[in-house]
Amino acid sequence: MAESLTHLLDAPQLLALAAALGWASGIRLYAAVFLVGLAGFMGFADLPPGLQVLQHPAVLGVSGSMCFVEFFADKIPFLDTMWDTVHTVIRIPAGAALAAGALGADSAAMGWIAALLGGGLAATSHTAKLTTRAAVNTSPEPFSNVAVSLFEDGFVVFMLWLSATHPVIFWIALAVTLVIAVVLMIVLVKFLRAVALRLRGFFDGRRPTQGS
Repeated sequence: MAESLTHLLDAPQLLALAAALGWASGIRLYAAVFLVGLAGFMGFADLPPGLQVLQHPAVLGVSGSMCFVEFFADKIPFLDTMWDTVHTVIRIPAGAALAAGALGADSAAMGWIAALLGGGLAATSHTAKLTTRAAVNTSPEPFSNVAVSLFEDGFVVFMLWLSATHPVIFWIALAVTLVIAVVLMIVLVKFLRAVALRLRGFFDGRRPTQGS
């Protein structure tokens, strides 16, 4: 019988799992909920008490269905940005709740710390994703959207796995990811602002001709 991951989930690894769930929620909330719940349901891991609800069949059914919908919605230009915008009010609190569920069973203080950590990571990853996909949508072809979306799918799965099996490496990967996310947000916000100014100038330049 395969060894359960339960024996590996000491305090550092639970903290890594909490951070991974917070970060992943900002990019693929439903995939994170479904994959962690499925791992518990299949017996691959004994989830912390605060996350055991994720392995309930009803929760698995809903999270799996939403994961399926998001997988395709995230690969359609402009629909992906609309989807991300709507989920701003869902992903960040969900990331806080999932992180708190991983650490908050035995201590209210740890629950609050985890919630702040998870919410902050979810906000950062979500903002970076939203900004990146808005910039990608300025390209007329759809293939870049699909490529970026597939990369996000695989990277979320990889980071969740890494947090449970190699937490030290996970923290290094997360730190690098956060630095890249901040740089992308700064660069891409400037890029999107320049695009918006060019579009405004284009339409403003047409107004006199239309009015004559």
